[in-house]
Formats: sequence, structure tokens, C-alpha cells
Amino acid sequence: MMNSRFKPNFRLNRLNRYIQSNHIHGGGLHKKPTKKPRPHKLTRNQLRTPIPFLTHLKQCQNPDEFLSVFHDFCDTGYKHDYPSYASLTYKLARARKFDDVEAVLDFLRTHDIRCGEPLFIGLIRHYGKTGAADRALEVFSEMGKSFNCVRTLQSFNTILNVLADNDRVSDAVKLFGDAPKLRFRLNSVSFNIMIKMWLEKGDWENAKKVFDEMLEREVEPTVVTYNSQIGFLCKRGDVDSAKRLFEDMRTKGRRGNEVTYALLMEGLCASGRFDEAKKVMFDMEYHGCKVHLKNYGVLLTDLAKRGLIDEAKSLLVEMKKRRIKPDVVMYNILIGYFCKQGAASDAYKLLVDMQVKGCKPNAATYRMVVDGFCKIEDFIGGVKVLRAMMYSNHFPRIETFCCLCIGLFRGGKIDEACFVLEEMNKRRMSLDWDSWETIVRESCADDEFVIARFDDVFSCV
Repeated sequence: MMNSRFKPNFRLNRLNRYIQSNHIHGGGLHKKPTKKPRPHKLTRNQLRTPIPFLTHLKQCQNPDEFLSVFHDFCDTGYKHDYPSYASLTYKLARARKFDDVEAVLDFLRTHDIRCGEPLFIGLIRHYGKTGAADRALEVFSEMGKSFNCVRTLQSFNTILNVLADNDRVSDAVKLFGDAPKLRFRLNSVSFNIMIKMWLEKGDWENAKKVFDEMLEREVEPTVVTYNSQIGFLCKRGDVDSAKRLFEDMRTKGRRGNEVTYALLMEGLCASGRFDEAKKVMFDMEYHGCKVHLKNYGVLLTDLAKRGLIDEAKSLLVEMKKRRIKPDVVMYNILIGYFCKQGAASDAYKLLVDMQVKGCKPNAATYRMVVDGFCKIEDFIGGVKVLRAMMYSNHFPRIETFCCLCIGLFRGGKIDEACFVLEEMNKRRMSLDWDSWETIVRESCADDEFVIARFDDVFSCV
């Protein structure tokens, strides 16, 4: 039995431990001292010393002034370096100021300034986008001569892709064949470019030859290599050959991605094999590929095309069960179908529903619904959606504005028509002559309208 004289100390110790464990001090709660936040680690760009020329160039909004800013800094004795030349060339090329680009290249050539390969790769791509494949080829040739820049396989693949995109088939074939002479060892990207080029020309035989050559040279095909061929076969209607190629791909240890499965599913849906396409999608995860919205979008598009809206809605419910949230593209598929079928009110309900569920409509969503209301001549409904559209900083096409104006005037909705005209005027848009002629003709048919409201209409313009 415990001695009584030790009991008070024992109880006191228990009380102290209780107080400490519950952070009680002086009858109130004891607050833990807050930890100081760890200092934010600066990024590499933040640690760099700002380059005055680049700072000034970023602030310049007029492309005509880019080159003059460059020369102004030169006149003050400022020494430009590679980042300055690269940024200037990129901004000029993006603004399609190629005469100024040539002036910069002449400056580099004259002063024997060595620049990195990324500058010329970006320039070659911009020339290719504008259709100037010849000039892009010249820049590639001059890289190792006039500009003392080492060309790698990356710049070779860039110019090869430019030639393929600009339908310069013979030049692309010649450059591809000359790769060993130019001391380039072709990789999967090089072969993918050539395969893509032949498939876009509809030449399956030549594309197959390039693929066989790829295997002979022991260049590992990528998922892109297979996707381009599977997509071509599916579009051509040869889905069974596409499936065999897909199985061959898996046999060789190459996994397909969501694009691979989407291409197969599109081919199956186009050939009326929807159930098989759905099975392919559910087999994805078994083969180690996660189902994406793209795959559900293929099924949803096919159901909408066939008018199976109840099945399409069930598919959305199924997505929700699998915790896959539909995006704006999927909603647009259904909204587009409703609008084409003249069910603009259903499209509007879906527009509201998608916002309630946290999906933000884009410009295409609003445009389809507004055009859908115009199609069924419910112009008041169109104006209602137009207001919401502009509140979201999206705007319809000029054709939609014209259709709304004419429809509202014909229906005698002058206030709404004036609202549309005012919004057009704010955005410096105007009706064409045919639309004005229709409005005047419809208006003048009603004598009371001419007397009472004609001035009001033109005050809106």
C-alpha cells in the first residue's frame, strides 16, 4: 500500500503533466510559436542581372521600332551579346519583319558574331510558317559557313520538317538522302517527318518504305511513328490493318498512348463498330494507359452524330462515376448537336448546366448557342446569350451580329436591335450594304415605324 505522504506529490505531478500536455497556462490556451516561413528560393532567371536592351525591347510594342532600338543602344557604345541578338531576331520574325531580320543577319555576318543554333532554328521555323522555304533552306546552308554555327541533327530535322510542310517533296527527299554526306545520323524524328509527309500526300507505299528503312537501320520507332500510320489507315477505312499494326506495336514492347487508342476508336466508330470502340477504351487501363477526355470525346461525338442523346448523357454520367470531369470540348459536342437540330433551348440549358458544374464556356460555346437561336429565329433568346457572352469577354462573328440586327428589326424589337448596333460600334464593326438594305426595306414597310423610330435607329450607329 502506498504511503499517504507520497499521494499529494503524486497527484501534483499528474496535474502538471496534464497542464503541459493540454498547453494550459494561467487558465487560458497556450499558443504555439508560429514558424517563420522559409525564404523563397530565387530562380535562375531572377538571379541573373537584367539586360538593359532586353528590358527596353520587351516594353517596345511597335515592331517598326525594334531595329531602331537596337541601333540606338549600339550608338551609345552598348555591347550586345547572344541573348540580345536572339531576342531581337525572334521578335522581328514573329512580327513578319523579315527585311529587318536580314539586316540583323548582315550585322552578325559582318561583325563575325557567333550565335547559337537555337537562333537559326527559330528563324527557319518562322520562314517555314510564311511559306518562304527557299530562304529557310538558305539560312540552314549559311549556318556553318557565314555564321560559324555548328549544325546539329535538331536544325537538320527543323529544315526537313519545313520542306515537308511546304509540299517541297523532292527537296525533302534529297535532303533526307544526303544526311550521311552532311554527317548527320538520322533519328526517329527524321523518319517520322518523312512518314508524315508521304501519308499527307496519301502515298502509303512510300510511307511504308520509309518505315521499313527505319527498321533496317535499327532506329527505334516511337509511338508517334505508329500513330501517324494507324491514323492514316483508320481514315482510309482500313481499320483491321490499323489494328494489326497496333498489335505489332505492342508485340515489340511499345505502349500506345491516349492518342493511339483515340485514333483506333475513331476508325471503329466511323465503320459502325461503336461497341468495339468502347471496349478498346475500357481495355486501355489494363494495358497501362490511362483513359483521357479525348477518348470519351470520340464516343460522345459518334453518339451525337447519330442522334443518340440519351446514350450521350449516360456517357457523361459514367464519366462522373469514374471521376473524370467533362471539359468544354465535350459540352460543345452536345451543344453543337442541339443547335444543328434546332433545339437551341436545350443547348441553352446545357450551357447553364455546364457553368453550374464548374465548366467555363469558351467563345465557341457562346457562338454556337447564339447562332442556334438565330437559326430558329428566336432573336430575343439570342440577345440574352449575347449579353452573357460579352460579359465573359467573348464576342460573336460579324455574321451573327448582322443576323441578330435584321431579325430584331423585322420583329419590331428596336431597343434590342439598337443595343446590338451599339455593341458593334464599340468594337468598330459595321453591317455590310446588303444588311443595311434589308433593314431599311423592312423598316420602310411600316409607316408608323418610319415616323416614330427611324431617327432612334440611326442614333445608335
